[in-house]
Amino acid sequence: MEKRIIGRGLLAGAIGGLLAFLFARVFAEPAIQQAVDYESGRHEAQEALDRAAGLAAAAHEHDVFSRAVQGNVGIGVALVFFGAAMGALFAVAYALCLGRAGRIRPRNLALLVAGGGFLGMYAVPFLKYPANPPAIGRDETIQQRGTFYLLMVAASVLFLVLAAWLGKRLQPRFGTWNAALIAGGVFIAAAAIVMLVLPSPGEMGEPLGRATETPQPLTDANGQIVFPGFPADVLYRFRLYSIGAQLLLWGAIGLIFAPMAERLLAPRRAAQTTINA
Repeated sequence: MEKRIIGRGLLAGAIGGLLAFLFARVFAEPAIQQAVDYESGRHEAQEALDRAAGLAAAAHEHDVFSRAVQGNVGIGVALVFFGAAMGALFAVAYALCLGRAGRIRPRNLALLVAGGGFLGMYAVPFLKYPANPPAIGRDETIQQRGTFYLLMVAASVLFLVLAAWLGKRLQPRFGTWNAALIAGGVFIAAAAIVMLVLPSPGEMGEPLGRATETPQPLTDANGQIVFPGFPADVLYRFRLYSIGAQLLLWGAIGLIFAPMAERLLAPRRAAQTTINA
């Protein structure tokens, strides 16, 4: 039974990843291209300043794959495989919840687990470490940023599991609604504490006198702006569409998996009802 559940989770996740790719290709890719163009223009402006100051130009790093490949095949394959991986994790969590979540229909349980996956795996970590397009973030902090982001994801998932356990324990005493409110409040408080403890991205690496990763205007020796800062509207659109793609992915996982789980598990539930009768 577990293998069949995981297989259906993989399928739902792959389809969700494909839908997320189509969304990202239409909406997020133009913002990514604008960020890439900004990064190239800023690099050329920095080179001009360095030449004027008699400094050696930085070495160019050429991408292994072209932007066309990255924006089509690359992001498509990545999102499909990512979706399949998230679908497998979702299916494992779903299998663990079966029989432990009370008398909830398989279809409804699928939607609840998918919502928890979006919340724990993406939404809460996003509040502390939001998605960034190219040109945002310093190269020397990549490893630090990745480590702290994974810590935030792990803490978020752990707190979500503990909140579900706490709500289940409190339900007989306080009722379903009050137990859910208490458990939700504990989850929010714990996640907020972790966010306060972990450093913000702008605080990592060499101190710049500002807690931000967003590139500020590039100035010459006289303080004159020679290249503008990163456009705020591009950053806003990229993050908005990143949320949309993840919401579409997890929503598709839940909605696609739900009827498959119902068909798979409903006969067994009917047989158990007959036996108990």
